Amino acid sequence: MVTLLLWYLIITIIGWLAFPLAYRLLPFLPDRGYSFSRALGLLIPSYLFWLMASLQVLPNTLGGILLAVFFLAGLGALAVGKGWNELREWLNAQRNTLLVIEGVFLLTFLAWGFVRGFDPAIEYTEKPMELAFINSILRSPTFPPADPWLSGYAISYYYFGYVMLAFMARLSGVGANVAFNAGQAMWFGLTALGAYGVMFNLLAGLHRDRKITAGLRSLALLAPMFILVVSNLGGLMEVLHARGVFWQTAADGTQTSYFWQDVLKVEEWNQPPTQPYSWTPNRGGWVWWRSSRVLNDFKLSGEPIEIIDEFPFFSYLLGDMHPHVLAMPFVLLAIALALNLYYSSAQRKFLSIDPQEWIHRLDFWLAGLVLGGLAFLNTWDFPIYVVLFGLVYGLVRTRQKGWRWGRVWDFLGFSLLLGLAGVLLYLPFYFGFSSQAGGFLPSMAFFTPGVNFWVMFLPLLVPVFLWLIFEALREKGPWTAGLKFGGLVVGGGWLVSYLIGILFANAIRIGGKLAAAGGLGAQLGQKLIEYGNLFLTSQGATSPGELVLSSLVLRLQSPGCWLTLLILVVLVWSLLAKSGVRNEEAVENGGLTDARPLGFVLLLTLMGAGLALVPEFVFLRDTFGNRMNTIFKFYFQTWMLWGLAAAFGSAVILTQIRSGWRWAASAAWMVAVMAGLIYPVTMFQAKTGMIDTATGQLRIAQWTLDGTQAFQNNSPDDYAAVQYLKQAPYGVVAEAVGGSYSAYARIATQSGLPNVLGWPFHEYQWRGGTQEIGTREPDLSRLYTTTDWNEARVILTQYHVRYVVLGDLERSAYRVNQAKFDNNLQVAFRSGNTVIYEVPLELAAEQGQ
Repeated sequence: MVTLLLWYLIITIIGWLAFPLAYRLLPFLPDRGYSFSRALGLLIPSYLFWLMASLQVLPNTLGGILLAVFFLAGLGALAVGKGWNELREWLNAQRNTLLVIEGVFLLTFLAWGFVRGFDPAIEYTEKPMELAFINSILRSPTFPPADPWLSGYAISYYYFGYVMLAFMARLSGVGANVAFNAGQAMWFGLTALGAYGVMFNLLAGLHRDRKITAGLRSLALLAPMFILVVSNLGGLMEVLHARGVFWQTAADGTQTSYFWQDVLKVEEWNQPPTQPYSWTPNRGGWVWWRSSRVLNDFKLSGEPIEIIDEFPFFSYLLGDMHPHVLAMPFVLLAIALALNLYYSSAQRKFLSIDPQEWIHRLDFWLAGLVLGGLAFLNTWDFPIYVVLFGLVYGLVRTRQKGWRWGRVWDFLGFSLLLGLAGVLLYLPFYFGFSSQAGGFLPSMAFFTPGVNFWVMFLPLLVPVFLWLIFEALREKGPWTAGLKFGGLVVGGGWLVSYLIGILFANAIRIGGKLAAAGGLGAQLGQKLIEYGNLFLTSQGATSPGELVLSSLVLRLQSPGCWLTLLILVVLVWSLLAKSGVRNEEAVENGGLTDARPLGFVLLLTLMGAGLALVPEFVFLRDTFGNRMNTIFKFYFQTWMLWGLAAAFGSAVILTQIRSGWRWAASAAWMVAVMAGLIYPVTMFQAKTGMIDTATGQLRIAQWTLDGTQAFQNNSPDDYAAVQYLKQAPYGVVAEAVGGSYSAYARIATQSGLPNVLGWPFHEYQWRGGTQEIGTREPDLSRLYTTTDWNEARVILTQYHVRYVVLGDLERSAYRVNQAKFDNNLQVAFRSGNTVIYEVPLELAAEQGQ
């Protein structure tokens, strides 16, 4: 717990240093950005350190990090200027609110840190990759940091979150093995704090003419609850499945279920439950895992494709420090900045689209810094929140000057300007970044059935729909605008998707004609045939006609998802249209508008619906060739946006409905929330094992934040070798190569030294091809198996290898010829069966020639 308290102290001091900056640049938020000062304080010096280290101005040392922190302190002092008395008075006036904010962070940070101590192992899934990045950043002599699994190359991934973790590790003096788990606790706390901050500022804006009350501060807790704790219906499904609900048993004992096997079609749940039935999920294995895979895609041929649909509680329970998790506090920071822009219209006259005006404003560059940081943290999030800023700007302009088609240019122009600023601020990142993305493909055979969509989002959708219906009944306005816009979005999405799909599907016929014509078009024709066949195969179709007709019939037979989203869009746009037609009042007020938070929350809801709709029509083409990553990334942000909307809507439902419908609405709300809490309640122990089921006591004796404890216990010789390499001079390591999600690459992962090749498929994903990987895998096999020292010497020289590791894993992977190493290389370290050979000085000199 000492490490957790140290991290709490460090991030709190950093937050205090950043708050004067937030106070000046977020003046329209009721809390003046206090809830986001820790996230801002982590982002700014991490950015400065990364940028200056990449430009070779700062060293990758503790001294370089401290200089970046001192620079943050200087920025804060400049922001305050002579306004210390004003700041002090504000802090005194907001004492009760600030104490609650501090309490939210402290309790969530320490609580999740306590949880991580019972399940700290950095094993399985993506954790080894993440640990490798942190260690590599800590160990790299210069920036950009070396790719730990591909020597000679820099990391080709969005790695800003790992820079931040390494930043905190250096400041606290702990290794990556501890920083990994302390960092997840801190990120959980920062996310809870950010969610609370957004909700508090929304509620305070809703009651701007009233005093901040304890009740309002309490209602703001709904946001961290909906975003971080409430889960999808996977827990409920596990309970129903274990209980045998919807299963029928025939006379011969065979169990069948129309619901589980023909409607829901989720792997594992489509298999009969074990008997006797139980109220406790008892499938065995990773029973907590299935809730992150509650929908499958099916090719027209019937072949299933597993889709990732994580939600925040699952992600934190899983324990991976993956980019979508690392970006969460900064997504909420971006939303707070957008809310500040929205609120500014009540105190700032007509906002201009003129770039000359915006580029001289510090709040614009702060938005660019945060949004550009999202691209570096989790690239998928960057365009999403640039669009949110553009929508906010467009809505404010519409309220101030009325609707005309020029508002579309306002949206596009501001989005492009802000996006460009974000790219420019992080330009060094893009120089070394390559992606597997290959454009968008139409999603014809793949769609989300309504029942699966509601299993995923019901705990959020029920509060959102209850709130929207309440607002719609209160407004009593026409629905023409909403119906037109909803029809345009959904119908247009279908039309564009199918037109492009038909074009792709007919590429074979078009390509055949070009190829038959010969000449310059022959090569293009062959490419079109190749792409057309690839597209049809990816959808499981044998002909364009089958693809179009079969997919259309299947979609019409399962309309639940797109109908849900259509209704949602109609409701939201109708309310937005009514709230936007107030330009006469704005003109009378000199361009100032009534910036109540309803419009902003409606935009969040609309954005969430848009992100859920996109994969119904198109998906990003990547290594997997399906919707898996698109659903994963977009649904996760939908959860974030709808989580805030559900929290805000819940506050309205619980406090403003006065009619006889209040009890019915409250009951529906309670059922939805309780259903969403079944997963945390039932799966917490299954994943963490924090309670000894035999005694009912906490396993306090096993509590640790050291994520490599299992590695130390299971592979003590390899662990000792890693400790040696952590102190040894920097150099390339040769070790066994193997598949992803395995023990391979363990030396580079744990030591921070780059190896020749780690997990090949991951490198293929990160770089979008195999060109950089080349022949490394067979070369390493030859290095270990050859009896010819000269052949081995060539390989060592080619990859500039400084250390050759020979342990049990190498012996199991290859038929190792150890004699050549013993006869020609110096043994630098030995522990049991693990040996580290160091390349002699004369060979090292040859490498440099």
